[in-house]
Amino acid sequence: MLSLNQRLSQLQKLSPQQIQYQKLLQLNTLSLEQRIKTELELNPILEETMLDDYELEMSQDEEKPQDEQPEDVSVESDGDEEEVADTSDDEFELEDFMNDGDSDTENDYYNRNGDEDKTQPVAPLRETLNEHLTRQLYLLDLSEDLFALGEEVIGNLDEDGYLKRDLKSIVDELNMFQHVDVSIEKAESLLKKIQTFDPVGIASRNLQECLLIQIRNSSFDPYYSYLAEHLLTDYFSDFINKRFDAIQKNMNLTTETLRSTISLIHKLNPKPGEGNIESDQANQITPDFIVEKVDDNFIISLNDRHVPSVTISSTYLEMLNSNKRKRNISNREKETHKFLREKFESAKWFIASIQQRRETLMKIMRAIVEKQYAFFEFGAKALRPMIYKDIAEEIGMDISTISRVVNGKYVQSPVGIHELKYFFSEGLSTDDGEEISNKHIKELIKEICDSESKNSPYSDDKIAELLNEKGIHIARRTVAKYREQLRIPVARLRKEL
Repeated sequence: MLSLNQRLSQLQKLSPQQIQYQKLLQLNTLSLEQRIKTELELNPILEETMLDDYELEMSQDEEKPQDEQPEDVSVESDGDEEEVADTSDDEFELEDFMNDGDSDTENDYYNRNGDEDKTQPVAPLRETLNEHLTRQLYLLDLSEDLFALGEEVIGNLDEDGYLKRDLKSIVDELNMFQHVDVSIEKAESLLKKIQTFDPVGIASRNLQECLLIQIRNSSFDPYYSYLAEHLLTDYFSDFINKRFDAIQKNMNLTTETLRSTISLIHKLNPKPGEGNIESDQANQITPDFIVEKVDDNFIISLNDRHVPSVTISSTYLEMLNSNKRKRNISNREKETHKFLREKFESAKWFIASIQQRRETLMKIMRAIVEKQYAFFEFGAKALRPMIYKDIAEEIGMDISTISRVVNGKYVQSPVGIHELKYFFSEGLSTDDGEEISNKHIKELIKEICDSESKNSPYSDDKIAELLNEKGIHIARRTVAKYREQLRIPVARLRKEL
């Protein structure tokens, strides 16, 4: 039996413009640059402002009052998300969208004001590790089958230069799919030759093999090289666990001889694929914000000078207005007008979203600097406990907005480059009633470990005791957790001769 019922419910829906703004908000500077370039390709209404025109707009903007805000963007702080207000009018004026430059002069204090681009020399092209090894492989007198095997071995090295894949499986795969006829004995012989390439120890299958290859191909003192090879061959487990007393007893060495042998081993490279050759993927961080100290104040700017500045194309905008003024237009002209209007609306919202993103980022960064002023002045020890809610309440935005902004974005300041997440941490109270951040506690643990006697490192219990003497009551298991997060080994592995 069918029945009709009325029900009143409240739903929250995001408009396409809000979704676009939220997506732009969580992009870092490099991702935003790529997103704008993509939009320029997709939307003919948009065009990139040339450098001279952009600098002219900025000089005009600097004459405006600092508190002037764009009229087509507003921030709603009462709801869960920020909304971009729609102010589209029936009439489109060229002046309304041709000068949508950024109007916040404080944001551009260091970004635009008198800081001209300087020509930078082009860095020379460097070989990757794969190319470096392949070039050495081709210097050998090998058959085509062995060249194919060598290339396969080099292609299976990890970022540290180790061959983690089983050599027999590589040979079997080549024999089966590429009809390569190579025995496992020839494969082992070729691998040993590759392991002597520069850097020595490359393509090793484990740390022990890597260190032994470097010892056997080194020019160190023969006596200590012999001792080091003997130690790594027969007492490797004791060595990596720093059981020096057992090594000294079993090898019948004096303390000074053992110290010299260990010192020689420490000169070897445990990661031959790292550092001396350009890697395939360079890890670089481009800061999204720059905080600089001028006199007694910190000046914040967005590091977006290489982000394209977009505006509305005057040609297409005039075409849109001319079509609207016509009384009798053909179907084709109607379709053209509809297409231009849709693209114009999309372009207008895109520009507004970029501007609102900029304002939101600056607002949040200002609040962080105000809350963590002592950190930017004195460093990590002055970091205060702070959570997302503190910033959200300070600037009247939702916690989810703060989360989107801080995720994956970095700030460059006089105390280094830090991810925005770094400034948010829990805290605890000292005996003096002062709230300190857990990152401050981690810094103290690092200082204690750096200053300890290497002959007798502090245990986690001892570190907790030393912190308690400073008025910071912390459990041993918490010390262990923070120490592991700092990648500091346990006391036994920190011991040195």
